[in-house]
Amino acid sequence: MSLINVQNLTFAYDGSFKNVFENVSFQLDTNWKLGFVGRNGKGKTTFLNLLLGKYEYAGKITADVNFTYFPFEVSDTDRLVCEVLDEICPNAEYWEIVREFSYLSMSEEKLYCNYGSLSEGEKTKALIAGLFLKHNSFLLIDEPTNHLDNAARDNVANYLRKKKGYILVSHDRAFLDGCVDHILSINKSNIEIQSGNFSSWFDNFQTRQESEVAQNDKLQKDIDRLAASAARASSWADKTEAAKFGNGPVDRGFIGHKAAKMMRRAKSVENRQRKAIEQKSLLLKNVESVDSLKMFPLGYHREKLLEFSDVEIFYGEKKVCGPINLQVLQGERIALEGKNGCGKSSLLKIAAGEEIFTTGRFAPSSGLKISYLSQTSSHLRGNIAKFIEDNKIDGNLFRTVLSKMGFAAEDFVYNVDISSLSQGQKKKIMIAKSLCENAHLYIWDEPLNYLDVFSRIQLEELILQFQPTMLFVEHDNKFMQTVATRVLSL
Repeated sequence: MSLINVQNLTFAYDGSFKNVFENVSFQLDTNWKLGFVGRNGKGKTTFLNLLLGKYEYAGKITADVNFTYFPFEVSDTDRLVCEVLDEICPNAEYWEIVREFSYLSMSEEKLYCNYGSLSEGEKTKALIAGLFLKHNSFLLIDEPTNHLDNAARDNVANYLRKKKGYILVSHDRAFLDGCVDHILSINKSNIEIQSGNFSSWFDNFQTRQESEVAQNDKLQKDIDRLAASAARASSWADKTEAAKFGNGPVDRGFIGHKAAKMMRRAKSVENRQRKAIEQKSLLLKNVESVDSLKMFPLGYHREKLLEFSDVEIFYGEKKVCGPINLQVLQGERIALEGKNGCGKSSLLKIAAGEEIFTTGRFAPSSGLKISYLSQTSSHLRGNIAKFIEDNKIDGNLFRTVLSKMGFAAEDFVYNVDISSLSQGQKKKIMIAKSLCENAHLYIWDEPLNYLDVFSRIQLEELILQFQPTMLFVEHDNKFMQTVATRVLSL
C-alpha cells in the first residue's frame, strides 16, 4: 500500500480568471477502487492530467506509482493487437494477456487481428487489459463506458471489481456501483472522499443537501428580520437627526445625542446582519441545484408516426440486422438495445431521414417533424452565436436551457470555439438544441455519453413530465428503465 498525497493544489488554465482548484489537499490510498464524480467542467479530467504531469500547478502532488491514462492513444491502428499490447505492457507474459482477455470475454484470436478492425468496445477491453498488466502502474480510467453496450458494461464492471489501484471517471450510476469502493467527488466548493459505492455516496450527499437547505431557510428568515430591523433603526436615527434643524427652539445637543445613540443601535443591528450573511455564505456551499427543463413536443394527428416492415440493414454486402418490424406510436418512448454493431444507430439514422442501404419498407407519416440528436459531437464547430444562427433556434431559449444544465456564464463567451469545450459540454449543447425544437418525434442516439449524474437525473425528470414520443439508444440502464415505455432488442 502507498499513498497519493495532494497538498495545497492550486491550478488555473492560462488566460482564465478562475481557478479550477484552489488550495486543495487530500490523500488517496493506491489500493482503492476510486470512483471520481462531479458535474461537467468541474475539473475531473484536468485533475487526471495534473497527476500525469501535463500542466504546471502550485502546491504538491507526491506518489510512489506511475500514472497511466485510459484511453491510451494508439498511434498505428494497422498493427496487430498483440503488437499494441507489447508496447503498452512489454514485460507481460503471453499467458497473462490471454488470462486478462478471458476475464473480459475476449477470445485469444483477437490478439492476431488488426487493432483498427476491432469494435470500439473491443478496443476498450484490450487497452484496459494491457494497462492493468503494466508494471507499477496506477490506472486513470476516463469514461470507459461510452462505447460499451449493456453486456460489455457488466463485463468490464466485474473485471474492475477484481482489480485494485485505479481512479475511474464515470457518470454511469450502475457501473460505478458495480466496481468501486470509494468515491472522490468534486463539489461546488471542495473535494471530498467517502468510503462506499456511488449509491451510498449519493444518498449521503442528498441528505446533507436537504439539511443545508433547511438551515438556510431558517437563517434566511433571521436575515430578513434583521434587515427590516436595521432599516427601521436607520430610519429612526435619520429622522431624529433631522429634528435638530426643525422650526422653533430645540435642544440640539439632546437631540444629537439621541440621534447618535440610535445610529449606534442601527450600526449594531447592521453588524448582526452582516455576520448572519457571512454565516449564510458558509451554508449551501455544496448544494447542486438542478433546475427544471422544458421541451416542446408536438401532438400528431395520427396515432402511428412511422413504421419499419421487414427492414434489413446492410453495410456494403454484409447484413447488419433484420428483418425489423416496428411501429412507433404517439406517446411511446422506445429504447433500442443490443450489442455494439447490431444496427441500432443505423436504425435511428434511417428514422431521421438518412439514406442507408436497406431492404424492406420504411414509411414515415407525412409532415412528421423530427428532432435528431446524433451520437458524436465531432461536427460541432464555431462559437455559440454561430451555432444558434446555423441551427435557426431561439437564442435566448437556448442559452436559458444551457444555463439550467449547468453552463457557467463564462461558457457563453462568443469567441470560444465549441470544439474546445469538454465532451460533456458539447453533449449539453446538442441536447439543448433538441429541447428547443418543436417536434413530433425525438430521436436520440446515446444522449447521456459524458453527461454528469445531475444532468442525467434532470433529463429523466424532464421526459417523465412532458411525455414526448421518442426513439432512442442509451446504455445507462437506470435511465432506460426510468423513461422507456418499451424496449426493442436487435
